[in-house]
Amino acid sequence: MLSVEELNDKLIDLALSEDIGDGDHTTLCCIPADAMGESKLLIKEEGIIAGVEIAKKVFERFDPELQTEVYIEDGTQVKPGDIVMSVCGRVQSLLQTERLMLNILQRMSGIATMTHKYQQALIDAGTSTRVLDTRKTTPGMRMLEKEAVKIGGGMNHRIGLFDMILLKDNHIDFCGGVHNAISRAKQYCKEHHKNLKIECEVRDFKELDEALAEGCDRIMFDNFTPEDTRKAVAIVDGRCETESSGGITFDTMIPYAKAGVDFISFGALTHSVKGLDMSFKAAGSNKLTIK
Repeated sequence: MLSVEELNDKLIDLALSEDIGDGDHTTLCCIPADAMGESKLLIKEEGIIAGVEIAKKVFERFDPELQTEVYIEDGTQVKPGDIVMSVCGRVQSLLQTERLMLNILQRMSGIATMTHKYQQALIDAGTSTRVLDTRKTTPGMRMLEKEAVKIGGGMNHRIGLFDMILLKDNHIDFCGGVHNAISRAKQYCKEHHKNLKIECEVRDFKELDEALAEGCDRIMFDNFTPEDTRKAVAIVDGRCETESSGGITFDTMIPYAKAGVDFISFGALTHSVKGLDMSFKAAGSNKLTIK
């Protein structure tokens, strides 16, 4: 399995190839190869900045001679007018990396900003419930998007299908019920020497009773009402972790959190996020210098 660094390198290489193709002909036709300049990353909207470290990697991977100076680190609250970083070097390199860098930073910052908003609201409501992401991510960008959730103060549910067992409704139905699903999951882990957490989704109190009887690490209440969630949390009584999921939004989440669940998962953190507005602009009055 590839490491996070290797996956990010592959993403950068693919994205640059996708964008540049056989050459950035707009830049090549009007910017001399030896032209030197500086660009600055300017914030145009309030939020949480995320993606600075991967942006530095984009510049370094494309042109190791680009020099980046960071003024604002990942996880910092930013406002319009803030300058996050400046990058000096070949103008051709600045122009060719601009869009990929902005795409990553804007999306990651949007995710971090939304996550921070959700988590802070749960804290302000006096709950200890934590915000979780899901696997509803942009193909190829999962590692970056999940990192953005953490930067925003949330937690990762699981990275993929390999690092946790989550028995959802289809698994349970195909398997013949909650009891069968959990028992087979435990047997599988034992036979394959896997130390994986097991979570089971339940749709009603009958399935909840089955899950508790069989035993697992976390139970997900799927499409429960806040009132039923409170009853379910009381029934679990600390025997395992609890999670609410299924159509819960920022506007409806507080009653679920006050019902006492440990976690609430939100697909919207990664599938419906708006990018944070920012730009990468040439700096200084002398914007182009030729060696």
